[in-house]
Amino acid sequence: MREGAAPGRIDTVAALRDAAITTLLAFGLFLPLIGFQTVVNIRNELVLDTRWPLLFGIVAAVGVTRLAYSFLFVPWLERFKERPMAVTPPVWLGLIRDWFTPFAIGFVIVYPVIVIATSGWGGALKWVDNFGIQILIYVMLGWGLNIVVGLAGLLDLGYVAFYAVGAYSYALLAKEFGFSFWILLPLAGVMSSFWGILLGFPVLRLRGDYLAIVTLAFGEIIRIVLINWVDLTNGYAGISGIPRPSFFGLPFDASDEGFAATFGLEFSPIYRTIFLYYLILALAFLTAFVTVRLRRLPVGRAWEALREDEIACRSLGINTTNTKLTAFAIGAMFAGFAGSFFAARQGFISPESFTFLESATILAIVVLGGMGSQIGVAVAAVVMIGGTEIMRELEFLKYIFGPSFDPTQYRMLLFGFAMVTIMVLRPRGLVSTRTPSVFLKERKAIPADMVKEGHG
Repeated sequence: MREGAAPGRIDTVAALRDAAITTLLAFGLFLPLIGFQTVVNIRNELVLDTRWPLLFGIVAAVGVTRLAYSFLFVPWLERFKERPMAVTPPVWLGLIRDWFTPFAIGFVIVYPVIVIATSGWGGALKWVDNFGIQILIYVMLGWGLNIVVGLAGLLDLGYVAFYAVGAYSYALLAKEFGFSFWILLPLAGVMSSFWGILLGFPVLRLRGDYLAIVTLAFGEIIRIVLINWVDLTNGYAGISGIPRPSFFGLPFDASDEGFAATFGLEFSPIYRTIFLYYLILALAFLTAFVTVRLRRLPVGRAWEALREDEIACRSLGINTTNTKLTAFAIGAMFAGFAGSFFAARQGFISPESFTFLESATILAIVVLGGMGSQIGVAVAAVVMIGGTEIMRELEFLKYIFGPSFDPTQYRMLLFGFAMVTIMVLRPRGLVSTRTPSVFLKERKAIPADMVKEGHG
């Protein structure tokens, strides 16, 4: 809106000018990234190809979005600011707050049943594995990192290192010594927790950007070690043939001693997938339960005090050294649990599965969901990871942008767009309120504008 214009009035000329400028900027930005593509022709020569329909389609979408922002969102925002603040929240908001969590828990418990009923036994395999299990892995990782970043306020960019330690611990011990999954699952968590403590000791005096740089370096060190220690990790080739978990000793194979034959069922790979789904669901619930309980204990309140103001935390007599170490150790332990499950599910791991991009994705889930919010992190994981998997199903886009168009190549572009959108509209994430861990008489959520975090 133009300065001095009446509230609710739209300056059409300014809106069109902003849309034109945004469209030109988008064209200049996407021209080298999307407009041109290198391909190998039939003579094995690298040639430059153009993708004008895709480029113009994305640029037009950006321009239309900017116009919609100027003509629709800005007037609504002005009217919303002029509306008097309600003393009590609306009834529907209270219903959503009270019933969303029980509904979500019930839905994820019966999700395989719903998928089998709608897609059949054959089509359910993809939806349970690629969507259910994949999303729950990142939900668990997000909740684990939420302890370090959201509760303790320690910016960790190398969280994938603990994920890798858990995966390789399970893979090596299960393959070389034949230990079962149920023994190695807690052991992988303990080993990852140990490495979390080793990382925590050298960086206790660092805060903010310096801490982020050191943790980023730690994650890269672990990945480089996995690549170069060929005798132990097999380098880039990875570790294959990792033993898979069984159902109380019953393997999920077609043998007479297998799960299907024991219960008189026809053999199908969906049984293993459903078992793995409920296994990672139980691990995710365990992570959420432990995190919620820890927040109410003195160590959890110490994390939140450290996040808000480390100097005040020290003045209250809180041992910040032990507080940081417990945050690193417990967050790393849950990453180790997820890593051991990942190795057992895949049956193959390599250093390529534990790059910095994974740490960035997990951190983006925590930031987008709202640091310190369990529900927000879960919703962000569903949107980001589920949205990526949904993009694999958008085959109809090939009829618009050409047969070589792959929607999954643009997932990081959507990640960036989502980050910018959330930072502009909801800087504190999807769930921006704070609910105190302890309260005197009545539990009340604290609005985002009344919360100010430090840089601990």
